[in-house]
Amino acid sequence: MTMPLSIKDRVTPGWNALITEVTQGNWRDPDTGLAVDVPFNNINIGDGFPDAAHDMVNAVMPAQSYAVVCDANTAEVMGADVARNMQGKAEIFVLDHPHADEGQVRALQKLTCNHDALIAVGSGTINDLCKYATYLDGRAYSVFGTAPSMNGYTSSTASITLESGLKTTQNAHAAKGVFIDIDVSSKAPQYLIGAGLGDSLCRPTAQVDWYFSHVMLGTRYATAPYLLQEDDEAEVLRRSADLGQGEHDAIGYLQRLLTLGGLGIAVVGMSHPGSMGEHQISHWIDSFAGDRHPGTVHGQQVGVASITMARLQDHILSMEQAPRIRGWQPDEAAIRARYPAAAVEDCLKASRAKAMDAQATEAFNRQLAEIWPELRTTLRAMMLAPDEMAKHLRASGGGATYDEIGLERGLYIDALRHCREMRDRYSMLDLADDMGILDSFIEEWV
Repeated sequence: MTMPLSIKDRVTPGWNALITEVTQGNWRDPDTGLAVDVPFNNINIGDGFPDAAHDMVNAVMPAQSYAVVCDANTAEVMGADVARNMQGKAEIFVLDHPHADEGQVRALQKLTCNHDALIAVGSGTINDLCKYATYLDGRAYSVFGTAPSMNGYTSSTASITLESGLKTTQNAHAAKGVFIDIDVSSKAPQYLIGAGLGDSLCRPTAQVDWYFSHVMLGTRYATAPYLLQEDDEAEVLRRSADLGQGEHDAIGYLQRLLTLGGLGIAVVGMSHPGSMGEHQISHWIDSFAGDRHPGTVHGQQVGVASITMARLQDHILSMEQAPRIRGWQPDEAAIRARYPAAAVEDCLKASRAKAMDAQATEAFNRQLAEIWPELRTTLRAMMLAPDEMAKHLRASGGGATYDEIGLERGLYIDALRHCREMRDRYSMLDLADDMGILDSFIEEWV
């Protein structure tokens, strides 16, 4: 086991070379041959950022006054230091158990309305709140990341729960500066480090789902997001046990992998490369668990859901004969009974987008039968074995099954059965349901 090194003994690689190549437009999209264009210009992964906060922020987001936004935990580990080092230009706002929902977005706008720009100090929730609030009111924001828990630092979308209870991906804007301190991140709670690996483990399952949808339904597909992550994914998995010890360089590789995952989404302008069936499961839990929600974070849920999806994909791709589906039509009465009234129309719209009549079903089955041998070989090459994924996730300090992260079995099964109703993306979870094998899969594996 590699033990954490003291600061003076650390010899770290150049964390920002590839990131800078992408943000400065010097990296070429392998699908088009053109230089990529992303909305992020200033991303820095390194150490010692709280002490340098004023110069770092002023260089990318000059303003007369700043609101430093944290929660109680992130204020203690970094936020107070950032605010103190802003040379009298910042006021700190410590949110009490924040949630990224429409009500709290409005509250944050009102709370910070006397300041020109926002500085988020935190990870998923704090970042999404600041990102979306400033997008709506036209202010700028920057973020100091405190945990390697998700890839949203370099995303120009925000995960926001609507007043209906539906968790959605909303258009937002890019941070003027993304500052990720490895040393601070290495001291994050272990479940957040495991959550970050969990969020990155969606790469193989999302890629399989997205490519399948591309081939069968004509949706767009791109290789750029996966090429960007390829080297660091291998390095992170090699160091998964070191993640479990909070080792500095392992955390650096994870943060860079997550950063490049976010940039890959920015390159193609859509979240599909890293958000398919596994995210569908997690979003359903966040939207509709209600009092059954145990407080698990996004990356924890995505990690578990990615392993479930990998098992399901492996099961389907092991079939010698091409799958055949039944025509699926959403059950409007069941959807109206299942969801809060405010969420029903959104769920019906998403479900109807994936409905297939008899003619479409037959065309789907005929096409899949023709290409199945070649397609399953292509998809298998994208996969990681589910047992290997689980091994790495546990080594990093994360949970690999619903019960290991505190989810009720009944809640998780409900999410697997019904999450297709809330999103219009077609994944192998949809395919399994259309094949009539989803319930038997759940019975065997969940």
